[in-house]
This record gives sequence, C-alpha cells and structure tokens, in this order.
Amino acid sequence: MSEQPPIDEATQRRRMTIALSLIAALVAIAVVVVGAVVGAGGGASGGTGGEASGSATPRPAPAAPPAPAVVDTFDMAAHSLDDPASIWVVVNQVRPLNPQDYVPEDLVEVPVEHTWAPELRQEAADAVVAMFAAAAEEADYYLASNSAYRDYDTQVELYGDGDDPSTAPPGHSEHQTGLAMDIGTEGGCTFECMDDSEEGEWLRANAYRFGFILRYPADKVEITGYPHESWHFRYVGVDLATEMHDRGVTTLEEFFGVPGGAAQ
Repeated sequence: MSEQPPIDEATQRRRMTIALSLIAALVAIAVVVVGAVVGAGGGASGGTGGEASGSATPRPAPAAPPAPAVVDTFDMAAHSLDDPASIWVVVNQVRPLNPQDYVPEDLVEVPVEHTWAPELRQEAADAVVAMFAAAAEEADYYLASNSAYRDYDTQVELYGDGDDPSTAPPGHSEHQTGLAMDIGTEGGCTFECMDDSEEGEWLRANAYRFGFILRYPADKVEITGYPHESWHFRYVGVDLATEMHDRGVTTLEEFFGVPGGAAQ
C-alpha cells in the first residue's frame, strides 16, 4: 500500500480554525437554550412570588347583607271599629254607638275597691283585677274604681243640658260599652289628682301591659273631642294596647284614621 503525503502546516491550521469555530457555535447555542429555560422558570416563579408579596390587587371585602325588611304583621282588621260589642269599637262625639241604647251581654261585677260598685264586660273586668294586683305587688300602689259601666238612661241624666264638656252625650259614652273605667286610689285620690299622683304615673306607664290605654291625653283634645282625663282608661286588649304603645300612637282616632273631635 502506498503512503499518503504528509499534511502541510497550513492545512492543519485551517482544520483547527474550523473545529474551534464549530465548538464556539455549539457553546453559544447551549448558552441561549439554557438562558431561555432559566428565564421561563424564573418568570413563573416571579409571578407566584408577586402574588405572595401582595403586589396583586386585593380582593374586595364581601358586602354586608342588606337589613331585613320590616314587615308590619299587625292585623288592623282583627276586630270591628263599629260593632258596639267589639273591644276595638271607636265611640266619640261624632261616632255614636249603634244602637245608641246598646247594653253589653256579658257584664259582671268587678271585685276591686270602689266608690260605686263597678261593672264591666268580663274580659275587661279580668284585666282590671290583674292590673290592680300588679300595681300593689310591683309598686305598693292601691287603686280603686270610681266609675265603670253606665247605661244609656244614666248618661241621659248625667249629660243634662250638655254644659259639661267632659260628659259624653247619651249613646256616645265609652262607659256604655262596658270597657271603660275611671280609676283612682284607695286613699281617696279621684279624678284630677291622678294627674300628678304616683299611682297615675304608674298607670300611664303600665296600663298597656293589661290591655288599657289612657283614652283622653292632654295633648289630643282636638282629636278625641274631650278634655284631658288622667283617670279614664279604656280596655282595647293587650295586642292593640301594646301596638299603640310601641308605635307611640295615643288615640284610637289616630291609630285607625277615623273621625273624632267635638260634635258640630
């Protein structure tokens, strides 16, 4: 076999240059690839770190739930305002009883201290007994009845010529319903002295608990048609008395939107 001629020095240098160039190119490519991979990983890590550091927009706090709507559950039509046998009957100078000589069917004697032996309808009588007992037990106050049920004929005699503005015309008196009582004290406080007495103050604050309202307030004369009577309490039942107390409405005329005032 024949021998190959020796490679000259110039050829060797050329081959070395080409090899070095290839190596440099491969190294460059490797650097680019590694940089791209590291960059992608760092971007993802940076995004997570950004959220952890709080740089992202914070979530808004949940809104408070709206307040529940107030629903009026009181039944304004639970009882008649016109039937004289209804505990809600509204009788005043322009709203007479019908019939005007009405007599309650369930009158009973009320077993409480009194000036004249009182009668009321059974439901109202039971409530008076409970109220007088509470006044004694809770405050050491001792109440008494001055007047309760009065029939039509009695009202005719009391009314006379109509000179007394505090006396209702016959057929227009709450006393005829058997649901009203004039209240004083065992010690002899009657009528006007209830304005300033401790017993009168207790009644004004607590009567609603037993179903009674002060029927003729001092600031509602034009609405009720009668002068202030701090002694005259009317039974309307615990539900209505409590509703009026809670709403701050003091007259039946205002609560039910019915006519009142003095007769023309």
